[in-house]
Amino acid sequence: MLKIFVGFVIFAALAMFVIFKGGDRLDMGGEKHGDDAVHAPAEAASDTASDASAAK
Repeated sequence: MLKIFVGFVIFAALAMFVIFKGGDRLDMGGEKHGDDAVHAPAEAASDTASDASAAK
């Protein structure tokens, strides 16, 4: 029982550390659909696709 409690405390402390370090940049809203979704520009997507095909 003590190990479970200690593990929970460590996990909670790590989660709070990550949340506090993220600040305003941390988005915990889940998946975005519609106008809220942020997608990479088309030219950036084509650059990564051409780099991946060149690596083969």
